Amino acid sequence: MILFALASASPLLLFALGIGAGGLWAFAGLVYMTALVAVLDQIKGLFMGDAPEGAEFPAADGLLFGLACGHLIALPIVVWAVAGDSGLSGWQRAGLMLGAGLWFGQVSNPMAHELIHRGNRLLYGLGVAVYTSLLFGHHSSAHRLVHHRHAASAADPNSARAGEGFYRFFLRAWGGSFLRGWAEENALRARSKAGRGLHPYAVYLGGAALTLTVAASLAGGWGLVVWAALALHAQLQLMLSDYVQHYGLTRATRDDGRLEPVAARHSWNAPQWFSSAMMLNAPRHSDHHAHPARPYPSLRLPDATDAPHLPWPLPVACTLALFPPVWKRAIRPHLAKWKTA
Repeated sequence: MILFALASASPLLLFALGIGAGGLWAFAGLVYMTALVAVLDQIKGLFMGDAPEGAEFPAADGLLFGLACGHLIALPIVVWAVAGDSGLSGWQRAGLMLGAGLWFGQVSNPMAHELIHRGNRLLYGLGVAVYTSLLFGHHSSAHRLVHHRHAASAADPNSARAGEGFYRFFLRAWGGSFLRGWAEENALRARSKAGRGLHPYAVYLGGAALTLTVAASLAGGWGLVVWAALALHAQLQLMLSDYVQHYGLTRATRDDGRLEPVAARHSWNAPQWFSSAMMLNAPRHSDHHAHPARPYPSLRLPDATDAPHLPWPLPVACTLALFPPVWKRAIRPHLAKWKTA
């Protein structure tokens, strides 16, 4: 848990130093999220391996709570520092914005993802608040109600098909997950007493409107632009993870017309220790699909003979995916032995 906490939360201190002290400190968070993570991932001797079977982690939810609070405090402060009267130079604002945007994408997203899978209503609500602050509240519904049911099939908007470029995927997945999540929430409300309460999409859309109001109050029109840009940056990173982690993998259709159960071979995994710790074990994607409620420190890494392993750390794979011809050429030989349809 100490490693998870240090890896995921340290950039918040660097962003605070960058805003308060200026100078080269404004770039410290960006250096951490790029160069330092890439270098530390190469030190294979520090790979933690799997947690002992049955191990408990009472501090796991506490870290999620702290990171969520850190996100909800840091996001408006970063918007003010970049768009408002912070005294930072243009280059310092750019460095701070890029570094913070990477943190919101690579730490806030997996943190919120963990929270929406927790049974505690407070923790779930915090996850929704984080996604809503990133103008992506509907992911709270679409991920649980659509993606986990239909992953690695044509019925899931967030599962990328072999040969599909990221930018086409992004547009299809964003719109598709919004609409499918809405439909599933409506169906759920029709079947239960939940229909008597406020529709979740009213929370997502109302929260987004409140978020943008806060942005405008912090720094006017530029505050709106910067908040929206940070939100889009975080959304792109979440979608890149979805794109990479299911790219080209498909579930077979059984004789009765139903899909085979989700198995380890239907998700790409990454074994690198530091980026996994920073991203709260999000790269251990197969085990998450097998056990959605399993706390992140307990997620296990399947053997490379049982599930596909990315040949690069997840952040590097996501960077490659920004260049579709490069990505398709690089991943093709690794996909070949796992592609079933």
